[in-house]
Amino acid sequence: MGATEKMWDAITKVIRMDDKVERLAGTVKDQQIKIEGLTERVIRLETALEIALAAQGVNIPAKQIERKTR
Repeated sequence: MGATEKMWDAITKVIRMDDKVERLAGTVKDQQIKIEGLTERVIRLETALEIALAAQGVNIPAKQIERKTR
């Protein structure tokens, strides 16, 4: 295999890899949107539960969600 063929194969692989990375980035973006939607739903459910419990006179201490840092 000549140097030109090796160079062409390398360039082809990089182009394919770039395409895969772009598709993966799109998938990650879609998943992040879904996660954020689910988080919003959980917050609404927690709020509804707290309101219902408060209406019954049940006193529950407020918890603050801990954020994970990188």
